[in-house]
Amino acid sequence: MHKFHHLLISCLAGLFLSGIVAAETVALNDNHPERYTVVKGDTLWDISGMFLRDPWRWPDIWYVNPQIANPHLIYPGDVLELTYVNGQPRLTLQRGPARLSPQVRSTPLDDAIPTVPIDAIKAFLTRPYVLEQGQLDSAPYIVAFADEHIIGGAGQRVYVRSINDSTNTKFEIVRQGDEYKDSETGEVLGHEALYIGNSLLQRTGDPATLLLTGTQIEAREGDRLLPVSDDVALRNFHPKAPDQPVNGAIISVLNGVTQIGQFNVVVIDRGTKDGLNVGDVLNINHRGETIKDKVSPDPRDRVKLPDEKAGILMVFRTFERVSFGVVMYATRAIHVTDKVTNPN
Repeated sequence: MHKFHHLLISCLAGLFLSGIVAAETVALNDNHPERYTVVKGDTLWDISGMFLRDPWRWPDIWYVNPQIANPHLIYPGDVLELTYVNGQPRLTLQRGPARLSPQVRSTPLDDAIPTVPIDAIKAFLTRPYVLEQGQLDSAPYIVAFADEHIIGGAGQRVYVRSINDSTNTKFEIVRQGDEYKDSETGEVLGHEALYIGNSLLQRTGDPATLLLTGTQIEAREGDRLLPVSDDVALRNFHPKAPDQPVNGAIISVLNGVTQIGQFNVVVIDRGTKDGLNVGDVLNINHRGETIKDKVSPDPRDRVKLPDEKAGILMVFRTFERVSFGVVMYATRAIHVTDKVTNPN
C-alpha cells in the first residue's frame, strides 16, 4: 500500500442512493479481487483502483445496504465483496467484527477511510491562495518590526497599519505573487497569494501590534494581513465527472515543486464560473507539439502531434476563475500547460 493510503470516504451519501447507477458503463480492473478486507491506511481511491479501471467510478457500482449503520462509511476490518446482479457488477459491504462492538460504534467518523490523500492537500484547503485583482489594496500591512529588525520570524512583534477593531485577533500574512493567466487568451484570472505565516493581535491602533506566531518564510515590510477564516476545511469528497464540458490547462504547480507527479497540487485555469465543482475528475493530457515536416517539400509545413493522456486529477478547491487539483496518478511526466478535459 502507498504511504498516502490513510485517507477519505465518509459522506458518500447522496451518490449511492439505490445501488447501481449506470453500472453498464463501468469497466472492471482485469486483475480485480473478489473480496477485499479494508486495512488501516487504505484510501477509497486505491481500493477502488483494485476493482475498477477508473477508480472515481466507485459510486456507480456501490450497493447501499439499509441494514448497516452508516453504510456510506468504510472502516478498517470491513469486507468488500464484488457480486453481480442481472450481469452487472456491484460492491457490497460486510461490517468487520470490530465495528460491531458497542465500544467501537462510538468511534469518531474520522476513523473511516478517506477518498484522497488529505495529507497532500490539507495545507491548501483553507488558506487564501488565490487573490482577485485589488483584493489586498485595502488590507492592513506590516510597516515595521519591533527591536529594529528588518525582517520578521516566529516570536517577533510587528507593527501594522491599521487595525482598529479587535473582532478578529488571528491573521494570516500573505504576499501577492505571480499572476494566474488563462492558457489560451493570456487573460489575468487572479494572483497567487504567497503564505508567509500566522500572527496574533496584541494591541489595536495605527499602528497595531501583532505577534508572529509562526512563519513559513520571513515576513517583510508591506506584507498584507487577512483575518483567519473560520470555515471548516472540507475533508471528504465525492469524485465525479464534471456536469458540463471542461477544456482548460494546468497553469501552475504549488508548494515549490518543479516536477509534477502523483499527489502534487496544481492550479488549473477553470473555476466555478466555468462550471467546475469540488470533486470533479479531469483527464490530464500532454499537449502534442507542433513540429516541422522535414519530408514535405514546403518548408513552412507544420504538423500538430496528438495530445497524449498523462494522468488524472481531482478538483478539491474552487475559486471563481481557477481551481486547485490533486494529481491522483500519472502515466508520464506532467507539465505546466498540459490540458485538462472531461474524463472519457
